[in-house]
Amino acid sequence: MRKRRATARDLGLTKAEFAVLRRLSTPAKIQNFLFRLKQNFEPKGDTCRSVRTVLREGNAHCIEGAMVAAAALWVHAEPPLLFDLRAVKDSDHVVALFRRRGHWGALSKTNGPGLRYRDPVYRNLRELAMSFVHEYANKRDRKTLREYSVAFDLRRIDPKIWVTGEKDAWEVGEQLDDARHYRLMGRAQEKLLMRRDPYESRVAGITQYRRPRKSKRHDSTYT
Repeated sequence: MRKRRATARDLGLTKAEFAVLRRLSTPAKIQNFLFRLKQNFEPKGDTCRSVRTVLREGNAHCIEGAMVAAAALWVHAEPPLLFDLRAVKDSDHVVALFRRRGHWGALSKTNGPGLRYRDPVYRNLRELAMSFVHEYANKRDRKTLREYSVAFDLRRIDPKIWVTGEKDAWEVGEQLDDARHYRLMGRAQEKLLMRRDPYESRVAGITQYRRPRKSKRHDSTYT
């Protein structure tokens, strides 16, 4: 289904669920909604929950928030695009893409300060990905971002899987992982990357929501 604008019937949502997405009529409104969602720390194990489940539970991590953002964009006649940032010895990060006046921006659900919203000022996807390089570091203070994906159109996957599914939408993560990725830098450039300094590390450790003591621990604070 490649419809330009998604209706409640297209997505399989109730009137109340659809009304939430319909109110998110601009990237700023979508991003503010993602900011207000609590963080999904996956206390019972890895999740990739549907839009419906996120709206019901009121929390999300990066790919879950990105799918909500993509669905809201689709409701307002913009393509529901995901963008995968692939790291080494760290967690990947997934955002939703949007364009304004020919330039790319990103909508992001993240718990740390570095990988959040990006204004639509980037001429291409490589420029957008490069804007994350400096802040994308793991707990060992090493900068870890290495690859970025093509823009992945969620319209290729049945909304019953990623919008209304009651089971985890792992198919989205799998297809996104299989999508074409491009290297951001060569091996020689990787060796020039400086480790994050103690001040940056301390600032990067600030999170919006406190992680429960018994929750699963990732190597990154971002997702």
